Amino acid sequence: MSMPATASSLAALVYADEATRGEAADALIRTVCHDLQQQGWRLGGLWQQHVPAAAGRKPPMQVVDLRTGQVFGISQDCGALSQGCCLDPGGVAQASVVLRQALADRVDLAVANRFGALEATGRGLADELAALACAGIPVLTVIARRHLAAWRDFTGGAGAELPLHLPALHEWCARALAQQGPA
Repeated sequence: MSMPATASSLAALVYADEATRGEAADALIRTVCHDLQQQGWRLGGLWQQHVPAAAGRKPPMQVVDLRTGQVFGISQDCGALSQGCCLDPGGVAQASVVLRQALADRVDLAVANRFGALEATGRGLADELAALACAGIPVLTVIARRHLAAWRDFTGGAGAELPLHLPALHEWCARALAQQGPA
């Protein structure tokens, strides 16, 4: 799926270390969202919450609604010996309502927890990300380096790719929100 985008309408924090599951990027997202909400900006969307794994199991994946705090489970327990992906597309579909609500509410900035394996194939939250960006709402997400080619295809090469650096994230948000007007 390819879509037109401006450099300021879509941005992804890029992480390379698969072992961390993007935890540093998620921490940066939470910090920036808190800062922006304190300044009066209206944000909507999902951030990824990291939950410790039970002994011998993969850690469960959860996303949290930025505005309400509602938690959505997006993984399935595939058993202690599972080596494959345990992402639950049904859980992702349930959580997608949060991004559709952000679009309906015309938030100043939307956050999507990941542009991951599902989105790379046009599923998951891809439609919601595209709808938000096409509506002129800046969208911020997190992406593993292995999905960059799909991200570039999705954004038509115009999506920003940000380092895991708080000042760079603040700078992108300031530019994107300046186009929205004052909080």
